[in-house]
Amino acid sequence: MSQWQDWLHHLKALDLEHMERTLQSYSAYGPLPGLLMPIAEALIPALPLIVIVAANANIYGLWYGFLLSWIGATIGASIVFWIARKLGGKLGGRFRRRFPKSERFFDWIEHKGFTPLFLLACFPFTPSALINIVAGLSKLPFQTFFLATLLGKSVMIFSISIVSADISNLGRQPWRIFVLITVLAVMWFFGKQLERKYALK
Repeated sequence: MSQWQDWLHHLKALDLEHMERTLQSYSAYGPLPGLLMPIAEALIPALPLIVIVAANANIYGLWYGFLLSWIGATIGASIVFWIARKLGGKLGGRFRRRFPKSERFFDWIEHKGFTPLFLLACFPFTPSALINIVAGLSKLPFQTFFLATLLGKSVMIFSISIVSADISNLGRQPWRIFVLITVLAVMWFFGKQLERKYALK
């Protein structure tokens, strides 16, 4: 148990340099680590998604790294959705008691479907695990959840990938630092607005 806790603590503390070293240490497995890390982040929300996406873009290149992060994040979100849906009943009642303000979000999800999930998936700072669980506990069809998540995460992951790829050249391309800060600030601001509006706390 202590080994598992040590490993989890190590992953949570990873910065970009450490994440790249971790992925490169498993290079014998090809692109598999780059695919599995975003899946792990969906199941362990404390892991740094932005760092994982940036590391993939640096190690595997912009397009391949983006693809690995996109597929992995979508698969991970779908797994969480199905776990919540299978557990259903008791988990749903417990969740509503723990987050009484979440009723508004349940209503938003069930009545608007695609739009809220797409918007929330576009922002890396919204509580994605919570969103995936609520969607799984709601009456929303899986097809709607999957399509909204697939498209929303493509926007978010591509935005991070394009400013993170070949990050070693940032010093010679200072405009990319400005773009990176701007993109993250905009994502943070709008994600927090949605989070506050629908009591995702």
